[in-house]
Amino acid sequence: MRDYYEILGVPRTTDAEALKKAYRKLALQYHPDRNGGDKEAEEKFKEATEAYEVLRDAEKRAAYDRFGHAGVKGAAGAGRGGYAGFGFEDALNIFMRDFGGFGFEDVGGGRQRSQVQRGRDIRVRLSLTLGEVAKGAQKTLRASVLAPCDTCVGTGSAVAGGPTPCGTCQGAGEVRRVQRSVFGQFVTATVCPTCEGAGKVIRNPCPVCRGDGRKRQERNIEVDIPAGVSSDNYLTLRGQGNVGPRGGPRGDIIVVLDVAEDARFLRDGEDLIHELSLSFSQAALGVELEVPTVYGSEPVRVPAGVQSGDVLTLRGKGLPRLGEGGGRGDQHLRVQVWTPTRLSPEQQELFQRLAGLEGQMPTADDKPAGQRFWDRIKGAFAA
Repeated sequence: MRDYYEILGVPRTTDAEALKKAYRKLALQYHPDRNGGDKEAEEKFKEATEAYEVLRDAEKRAAYDRFGHAGVKGAAGAGRGGYAGFGFEDALNIFMRDFGGFGFEDVGGGRQRSQVQRGRDIRVRLSLTLGEVAKGAQKTLRASVLAPCDTCVGTGSAVAGGPTPCGTCQGAGEVRRVQRSVFGQFVTATVCPTCEGAGKVIRNPCPVCRGDGRKRQERNIEVDIPAGVSSDNYLTLRGQGNVGPRGGPRGDIIVVLDVAEDARFLRDGEDLIHELSLSFSQAALGVELEVPTVYGSEPVRVPAGVQSGDVLTLRGKGLPRLGEGGGRGDQHLRVQVWTPTRLSPEQQELFQRLAGLEGQMPTADDKPAGQRFWDRIKGAFAA
């Protein structure tokens, strides 16, 4: 699967305007009206449009820059590209959305404007626990969407037969003007003022939806959450959003994920860090105990003589890696030796005896490797 920036021939630092110019150049080059239905040109047109549609959106672009194609896959998985079900008609609709005003004579054909309007996308936030991130989850969303009106069956018309072709544009949805000059013939296309680009007009609007062809409806939507996601990752549910006016196709639902903090862990990508508190005697003598992980309790053998700041690692007990690589991160246990704030007379006597038997304290140069590791972790988070 080719890199989106490579497809459009732009650097990763390109701005929105340069991105749009690069896409328009490729789209005009490979548009089917210029290539007589050539399948290779059609694939290149779709490929360029998919790359543009991801990179033009700031959130999608950020996810792609971080996770690659895996970061922009649909909730149910994707085809060869980053979107599930991204097809030729989608590519044409995107091109018309951003460049329809140029008129299709610019690309050498006579295709009419799209006569249906796609429904708007819906953006919702979904909260997850760290445990759900570790194992993946299936969640149910309650969303308010625009659905086809039952009374007019989505046509917007109160009479049988539905809307009729617009007399101004003859159903094309646009009005074209041909101008001649010494440089040749120029064609301009503007949205039809009568039907506003729909190509059809409604003589008797439906009294329920007032001609829109839609009504609001509450829906339960199942969402499969892959393991390893992070806050502000998102999933695209294709064709499950608002239906377009008067029979237009549905938009999408964009599910933005929000992972709640877990007081037991500090997250660093796929790795987790847990503070492991030990008493003086446990640190000095060693101990076997159970520690929490996102997968349940895990037995750990703490060696004798462990120091504050030392780090013990549980391999593979971190979070799954999102994307094609697979595998899991690790869980790090940072040792913190607990100092009692109040001593009984007996404890005080024992510590005084112990003080007379202790050897020389280590210097700053003898800082444990685990402490140095934790200093690097804290520095990374501070940055």
